[in-house]
Amino acid sequence: SGEFYQRATTEASQATLASVSPLFAVMKLDKEGNTTYFEKKKTELYQELGLQARDLRFQHLMSITTRNNRIILRMEFLKAVITPEFLLILDYRNLSLEHWLFNELASQLAGEGQLVTYSLPFEFRAIEAILQYRISKLQGRLNTLQPQILETLEALVDPKLLSVDRSKLHILLQNGKSLSELETDLKVFKETILEILDEEELIEELCLSKWTDPQVFEESTSGIDHAEEMELLLENYYRQAEDLANEARELRVLIDDSESIIFINLDSHRNVMMRLNLQLTMGTFSLSLFGLIGVAFGMNLESSLEEDPRIFWLVTGIMFLGSGLIWRRLLSFLGRHLEPPLPPHVPAVLKKSQPAVGRVEIKNNLKAETFGLSRSTLTNQ
Repeated sequence: SGEFYQRATTEASQATLASVSPLFAVMKLDKEGNTTYFEKKKTELYQELGLQARDLRFQHLMSITTRNNRIILRMEFLKAVITPEFLLILDYRNLSLEHWLFNELASQLAGEGQLVTYSLPFEFRAIEAILQYRISKLQGRLNTLQPQILETLEALVDPKLLSVDRSKLHILLQNGKSLSELETDLKVFKETILEILDEEELIEELCLSKWTDPQVFEESTSGIDHAEEMELLLENYYRQAEDLANEARELRVLIDDSESIIFINLDSHRNVMMRLNLQLTMGTFSLSLFGLIGVAFGMNLESSLEEDPRIFWLVTGIMFLGSGLIWRRLLSFLGRHLEPPLPPHVPAVLKKSQPAVGRVEIKNNLKAETFGLSRSTLTNQ
C-alpha cells in the first residue's frame, strides 16, 4: 500500500508539472517549403525530438549546438531546431520575424531563393537561410546608423559654428550607444561561428544527413566532403560579419576623431574669448592710467593753465596718445609670449661631425665582425 501511494503521488506530481509546462507556438517547414503551424507543450516537444529539457532552454542570445542528430540554434529572437527532414521555428509569433518567416523562408528552403547550398542536404539550406537572415539584419542596422552618424558629425565638426548644438550631441550619443550594441552583436556572432570552426568534430556533427542517409554518406566518402562544405559555409558568413565589424570599427574611430576635433574647436574659441578679454582689460588699464591727468586737471585748483583754451586739447591728446602707446606695448608683449617657441638651433659643426661619428662606429663594428670571423676560422682549422 505504501508503494502504491508513493507511485500515485509521483504520477500526480508529474501530471501537475506537465500541466504547467510552457507552450511553444511551432512553425514547421519541410524540404519542399510546406508550412504547418501548431502549439505543443515543451515536455511533449523534446520527447518527440529525442532531446532533453535543458536542450530547449535557449539561455544564450546566440548559440549553435547539436544534440541527438538535431541542431539547436538560437539567433537573438529566433529559436529553431533543425533535423534532416524539417525545420522547427519556436515562438514564431514575433513582429520582427513575420515578414521573413511568411514571405521568404519557405521559398528559400524550397530552392526558389538565392541559397548556394540548394544542392546539398536540407540542414545546409536551413543553416544558410538563418545565417543569411541574421547577417542581413546586422547589415540593415549598420546601413541605418552610418548615414545618421556621418550627418551628425558633419554638422558638429563645422568650423563656422562657434558653439556646439546640444541636440546634435544627444543624437550622437544615442547613435554611439546603438553602434556599441551592434559591435557587441557582431562580436557574439563571430565568436559563435569561430568556436565551431576551431573544432573539426563540431563541424562533422552539423552534417546531420551524413549519418542518417546512406546515399549522402556514400557521396561524402566518395567525392563530396560535406564537412568541408559546412566549413566553407560558416567561414563565408564569418567573413561577412568581420567586414561589418570593420565598418563599425571605422565609424567608432571616426566618432572618436570627431570628438577630438570638437574639443579642439571649443578650446580655440575659448582661447579667442580669453585673448579678447585680456586685450580689453589692457586697453581699460591704459586709458585709466592716463586718465589720471584729466582727473588732476578736473580738480578745483586755481592755475594759469585753465585760462589758455589750447590746454584742453593738448591734455586730451596726451591722454589718448599715451594710452594708445601703452596699449600697443602691452599687445606686443602679449604676442611675444603667446607665440610658439622656435626649435633649437643645431650648430653646423655638429651637423658635419655626426656622419663622421657614424662612419667611425660602422668601421669599428666591421672591424670587430671581421676579427671575430677570422678568429673563428683559425679555431676551426
